[in-house]
Amino acid sequence: MAFLDLSNLQKFYGTNHVVKDFSIGIEKGEFISFLGPSGCGKTTTLRMVAGFEVPDQGAISIDGQDVVRLKPNQRNIGMVFQAYALFPNMTVAQNVGFGLKIAGKPKDQIAERVTEMLALVGLKDFGARYPFQLSGGQQQRVALARALAPSPQVLLLDEPLSALDAKIRVSLREEIRNIQRDLGITTIYVTHDQEEALSMSDRIVVMHDGIAEQIGEPFEIYNKPASRFVAEFVGTLNLIDATVEDSSTGRVKVAGQHLELGRSLEAVNGATVSLALRPETVRLGRIADGDQTLTGLVEEVSFLGSVVRIKVALGGNHIVLDTFNRTISKPPSIGDQIEVSFPSESVMI
Repeated sequence: MAFLDLSNLQKFYGTNHVVKDFSIGIEKGEFISFLGPSGCGKTTTLRMVAGFEVPDQGAISIDGQDVVRLKPNQRNIGMVFQAYALFPNMTVAQNVGFGLKIAGKPKDQIAERVTEMLALVGLKDFGARYPFQLSGGQQQRVALARALAPSPQVLLLDEPLSALDAKIRVSLREEIRNIQRDLGITTIYVTHDQEEALSMSDRIVVMHDGIAEQIGEPFEIYNKPASRFVAEFVGTLNLIDATVEDSSTGRVKVAGQHLELGRSLEAVNGATVSLALRPETVRLGRIADGDQTLTGLVEEVSFLGSVVRIKVALGGNHIVLDTFNRTISKPPSIGDQIEVSFPSESVMI
């Protein structure tokens, strides 16, 4: 059995089935992200692990102990909330030491642990301040230190960076991941931000409509999506309608142009299928022998600094590609007819 085991969890709010037969085994020290849109059930699942919600069916065990009927304060779990939830009338040090005080720890032990935790999150000189004297990023560090102070077995983070600006989010997520690695603490991180999930996680659970659409490592989730929802939700995706001409060889037609995908298709001849391509797999011009090519008209050119994003019209379809900004060559202009190419193996059906 895994260190943290969620088995066949079900949760209803009235007639609304918000979590449906959810199962995952999480190993000790693993960093798992629950990724999905609002209303997909990720926070409800996290709250069941924390003990704030009771599952209508299923089991939750931590290190072999069934915790479903235990109260939140009996589960040895640390939680970091989206809205910080710091006590405004307490200093930073008092906030960090609050859980230890409730647990009846000696004052000298609390003071030592608070000092250790504030140093861990880079706030060793902030103990005497109050929450209103801190920035949003600093408040979230205090919330993290408070969650870690009692040495929990499991750390839960519910969209902890969503209220922060982009630059702070990037630096703080790196800090959270480094602290998690250093402590070796089993962690579940809830987010709707795919970049956060891809950059931080050992594994990702992509959730949709109360179910786990796919569980896998970031590389697998991005490059080998198990469903159309996962393919569209994680990363940028081109979807191109194509007509199957020969399902046995994978020959299809897009806007009057032929592609040879080199593998059999499940669809029958004459059927319409969607070809999915990541923008980074598409290139301007012919790059290598055997690549598939399509010709279209440039519809948009967006300069994004190091990257130029080009949108190409292909009949009723569009394809977006990213190319590096090269000072020695200008990107194509709107209205230009250009050729794009991509490897057959990069096409998802």
